[in-house]
Amino acid sequence: MSRWIASFILVLAVALGLGGPAVAEPVVPGEEHCVVNVRSDDRLNLRDGPHARAAILARLRHDACGILVTGGCRGEWCRVEDGHSLGWVHRHYIAMVSPARYCVTGVAPGDVLNLRAWPSSQSRVLTRLDRRRCGIAFLPYATNGWQKVRVGGYQGWVNRRYLSGQ
Repeated sequence: MSRWIASFILVLAVALGLGGPAVAEPVVPGEEHCVVNVRSDDRLNLRDGPHARAAILARLRHDACGILVTGGCRGEWCRVEDGHSLGWVHRHYIAMVSPARYCVTGVAPGDVLNLRAWPSSQSRVLTRLDRRRCGIAFLPYATNGWQKVRVGGYQGWVNRRYLSGQ
């Protein structure tokens, strides 16, 4: 599957509200992924072999990103590198970060889009995005109309209705 098709599938899943933690496809070699389908009080085991009995090399947070799939998967197990360790994770627990192709839309002149720490309008504002800002990447987390994104060195949550494709 080409990277463009894989990216499109992820973006479509997010746009349809399917891109929350339950979606863990596609896995694309050479692309950045995040940990999904792991409870917030648990960790994903990075193992030294492609099976559940292999030794644990590291434990990755439930929302960790920056995980690079370094080659093809072997069955349900994928070889990854997290910046510190090289090992194997089960493909159910990783999902690709979208390309940075999204823009702010529907924000009134003179107004901004708040990038928030949590998916709530009551959450702390991390930064404010100009109404014409583009280069926004979707992280594979969405809930109740909120989308987790990466833009300008920040990661946070925005109301999905104010984002569109480029």
